[in-house]
Amino acid sequence: MYRASQPADPYLRPSFSLLNRTARLAWSIAWVVLFRTSPRPFHAWRSFLLRCFRAKLGPHCHIYPSARIWAPWNLWCADGVTLGDEAEVYNPSPVSIGSHAIVSQQAYICGATHDYNDPAFPLISFPMSLGAYCWVCARASVSPGVNVGEGAVLGLGSVATRDLAPWTVYAGVPAQAIKQRVEREQNSAAT
Repeated sequence: MYRASQPADPYLRPSFSLLNRTARLAWSIAWVVLFRTSPRPFHAWRSFLLRCFRAKLGPHCHIYPSARIWAPWNLWCADGVTLGDEAEVYNPSPVSIGSHAIVSQQAYICGATHDYNDPAFPLISFPMSLGAYCWVCARASVSPGVNVGEGAVLGLGSVATRDLAPWTVYAGVPAQAIKQRVEREQNSAAT
């Protein structure tokens, strides 16, 4: 029996609640009107806007005006995080980014996929973390549920399909470990 309140085709059902969709609409309007149009050096302003939408950001985050965050309320950034031009964080579930981590231009952090074996094609989202001092290079992609270890580097245009070990450099599609990164004592700069 067909119900007017629920589409018969499971592909047409919304994956998110009305409250979630309304919050994302409000964020989209704020992003277009206030965030995207702000001058490049106005990092504090963009951090303020994200905090208004319940993002948790440490001090000195550099989030550029064309960076896209799908759900600010699911974003946690420690101090000194950078999200470069056109970097995208698709985060239906929480994504945490450690201190001094960099997500470069046009990099994509993908926090969800669909169960393609289920006839209803439901969305499956994953909490993810990017460790302190890691670097997701330009046009690189991090697949759903993949965690990036502290100090790890995902090279230009690479695709991470498995967790990345700390202080290791990865490249390729799929990304493979190619060498170790020199681990430096981060606390020496603070003293």
